[in-house]
Amino acid sequence: QVHLAESGGGLVQAGGSRRLSCSASGRSFAAYAMAWFRQPPGKEREFVAGFSRTGGYTYYADSVKGRFTISRDNAKNTMFLQMNDLKPEDTAVYYCAFDRGVITSSLRLPNSYGYWGQGTQVTVSS
Repeated sequence: QVHLAESGGGLVQAGGSRRLSCSASGRSFAAYAMAWFRQPPGKEREFVAGFSRTGGYTYYADSVKGRFTISRDNAKNTMFLQMNDLKPEDTAVYYCAFDRGVITSSLRLPNSYGYWGQGTQVTVSS
């Protein structure tokens, strides 16, 4: 049974930083595509950042490019999202997701992923 668990959310002031973690158990994610999504209040879930299946390429939403950095530690089955220069519009529940069969063209689509964490709330105050 695959289980993903996010941590690191909380309340932060605008301009501040936060580091999210996603730990996976039940399966090694070394050969899986992995991504962070977020769901702002009252809005659809949206792609934030992700790794290709090989882990060799990273992708970012335009809204976070230059501020957020995705990384992974395959040995620890953990993925991270370093968020800097946070803005009130970054307020959302952040989710990690992974799956084996995600092709690059589908990396940004929530429906491409079969495994999700429970989410962690990030609130950015102005």
